[in-house]
Amino acid sequence: VQLVESGGGLVQPGGSLRLSCAASGFTFSSYGMSWYRQAPGKERELVADISSTGSSTTYKNSVMGRFTISRDNVKNTVYLQMNSLKPEDTAVYYCKVVQGLSPWWGQGTQVTVSS
Repeated sequence: VQLVESGGGLVQPGGSLRLSCAASGFTFSSYGMSWYRQAPGKERELVADISSTGSSTTYKNSVMGRFTISRDNVKNTVYLQMNSLKPEDTAVYYCKVVQGLSPWWGQGTQVTVSS
């Protein structure tokens, strides 16, 4: 299993970023996927997840209405569109898949929201 995140960077408050997570090594279309984030000194937290078909999504309350999770089961990629970014969204963002009892994580991509 390999998960590779990309798309992070430095953005001003109110700006937008689109994160991507390219997956390989498993049947992507059979698994739900999640985005997590971890800010300095804080625990890793769930931001959003999406079902295997993309028909069902859930979000952390503080990002609802600003972030959108989606997936492309042809490209084996899950996305996180982040709009109206706030300084408190600054964190390393990770994608995750759980196979059986085993979680697999990507290496993360840094998102910094600052003026």
